[in-house]
Amino acid sequence: IHFNSQRKKQPFVCMNCAALSEGLLESELFGHEKGAFTGATGQKPGKFEQAHKGTLFLDEVGEMSLAVQAKFLRVLEGHAFERVGGSVSINVDVRVVAATNRDMEKAVAKGIFRQDLYFRLHVVEVSVDPLRVRTDDILLLADYFLNRFVVKTGRPIRGFTEEARELLEAYHWPGYVRELQNTIERAFILCTGDILDASDIQLSAVGMESDPQNVLPVSHARFREVSLEMVEQEHILAVLDNTNWNKSRSAQILGIERSTLDRKLKRYGINRP
Repeated sequence: IHFNSQRKKQPFVCMNCAALSEGLLESELFGHEKGAFTGATGQKPGKFEQAHKGTLFLDEVGEMSLAVQAKFLRVLEGHAFERVGGSVSINVDVRVVAATNRDMEKAVAKGIFRQDLYFRLHVVEVSVDPLRVRTDDILLLADYFLNRFVVKTGRPIRGFTEEARELLEAYHWPGYVRELQNTIERAFILCTGDILDASDIQLSAVGMESDPQNVLPVSHARFREVSLEMVEQEHILAVLDNTNWNKSRSAQILGIERSTLDRKLKRYGINRP
């Protein structure tokens, strides 16, 4: 969208709304003045200012708090804004592209996302099907991520075995592209040869085919003996990957308290990569 528009020579700025607390999100979006809060040692322009004349891409916009949504809406409606702790009005010319994996109509109905902001953003919608129905994209993305890791590290890994490719295509990828990227990176690290095999690929049981006719027999080469604890660990990791390690959102998806999730992470020795 950006590089096929008249703004293509202007800044393209990205921001993940799920990765920050409410206070930090406001500061990152709108900037702050020196002394605005503890740790604000200098003036900092926000993402809106950085994207002036260009495009601002907001990932996981559905995780934005109601307070930040109100200020965000005013900017979308053409009003000026002030940096956190500031009094100078700032006007920007920015195209906003927003993405989310939430059902936004349900979020509006529940009162966790403003209806007026939803309609302001919902001008042109591009719906991206999940990877499980875009099987042709799975191997293309897997090759892309593998090549990126090869270039980054210099390790001479030349691709995937046929069995590894079949395994990647058969998986449902509940964590979407982020889960695929993390899976390829993990396999890249574990690989001891010059080609990635199915044994290098660790997948969550959550994304496996649920049809009993397709359950792998014990004698199958791709069968893995896993305990319930291993399944839980892998499921927790898949959810954390999908939410970019937003623990509150992950706990909500898992149906447990945030404190319970913290205890499980400590118990299993799971740390953010």
